[in-house]
Amino acid sequence: MKKKLSAILLTAAMSSVMLAGCGGGSAGENNGGSGPSPEAKTESPGGKTTVQFWHSLGGKNGEYISAAIDRFNQSQDKIEVVGTYQGSYVETVTKLQQSVAAKTGPDISMLERAYVQMFADSDVLEDLKPYLEKSGMSQDDFVAGLMGHSVFNDQLVSLPLNRSTPILHVNKTMLDELGLEVPGTWEELKTVAEALVIKGGGENERYGLTMPYDTWYPMAMITQAKGKFFNDDNTSTGFEAEGVKVFKFLKELQNAGALYYPPAQDSGNIVNQMFVNGKVGMMFQSTGVIGTFSSNAKFDYVTAFLPKDEVYATPTGGANIAMLSSSKNKDAAWEFIHWLMTDPQGSLQFILDSGYLPFTKSMVESQQIKDLWAENPNRKVAFEQLEHAIDTNKDVAWPQVEQEFFSAIQAIMYDNKDIESTLATFKKETERILGN
Repeated sequence: MKKKLSAILLTAAMSSVMLAGCGGGSAGENNGGSGPSPEAKTESPGGKTTVQFWHSLGGKNGEYISAAIDRFNQSQDKIEVVGTYQGSYVETVTKLQQSVAAKTGPDISMLERAYVQMFADSDVLEDLKPYLEKSGMSQDDFVAGLMGHSVFNDQLVSLPLNRSTPILHVNKTMLDELGLEVPGTWEELKTVAEALVIKGGGENERYGLTMPYDTWYPMAMITQAKGKFFNDDNTSTGFEAEGVKVFKFLKELQNAGALYYPPAQDSGNIVNQMFVNGKVGMMFQSTGVIGTFSSNAKFDYVTAFLPKDEVYATPTGGANIAMLSSSKNKDAAWEFIHWLMTDPQGSLQFILDSGYLPFTKSMVESQQIKDLWAENPNRKVAFEQLEHAIDTNKDVAWPQVEQEFFSAIQAIMYDNKDIESTLATFKKETERILGN
């Protein structure tokens, strides 16, 4: 697996161009098995130990994570965490790979959950299990549905941070005006989406359904049809008929004018604005936008599980936090991570602010989350859907395979290429990549 890493990260670097929607050590060093140990510390001019933290949150969410960092820095006088925005998830991955090679990596970094395995297999992430145990915590303290990308090679190399799932966002006012119910199945989704359409001149004045350009949503639908993205041996795709079914469903909606499939560039912002402006009635989108919609929507806004086909199913998304094994400030880095996990002013407040999912059981049981869910039931829907969380795209080669899947989506949704032959080509490319 490790021999794939350079090619995979090269693909990640290329995709950062497409989607652009520090301590020492080197790759291969891994002190994780020894647990917390004395370190050569990096000190700030004030005598504090400086911890470099790279993250991928801009806009409002960037403000929220920066506020959390500030709260930690003000809570004690021994450690100064410096948070640095590195761009998108993929851009952060690319910069992290480059920094590891140059021995200039940060102490801790946010990693989109599907990219954790790449770094774990390259032995550049610290095993957090000894730190967790020393702090009186265990993996059982975390929500199980969000731990699927934390343990690799029998090491706990990352912990959940800003995690999300895709859900259905609904303009209920629009549905109520037509006497429609929030859909729970694909067939109901089709009926409601088509009923919401208002035809205009050159294009619709209103669409029924939209979603960002992303692999997340077709993957969710494949699992709802009881397919898997990879087969059990991770040697090929785990779907054929299911994939054809998904894209035929989407193309039928698109061809009927019920589905608006946005351009790839800036697709998330485009569909979010359409939803807020009443140009579309329903949307597949991340839980991470609930806060924005709750503040800006001028209609009765509700959320629901992604509609099911054979079953309810959803992938998870967002990012974890990981410590680099090359860090010279591991104890200080862990103190910050532990504070994020356990202090009410840490990730709990960040989650209350942002709309991401609570990821420890103590957060879920906290009065703050209970009050939030009572006041804003939309936020509880997102957490409850974790019961149906399925991550089937786990492989170190995922970034390469994802680019091939993007190519298939483009061919089908933009260029109207034949679904069966396009997915057959995608399967062959996947098998080629997995066979390297």
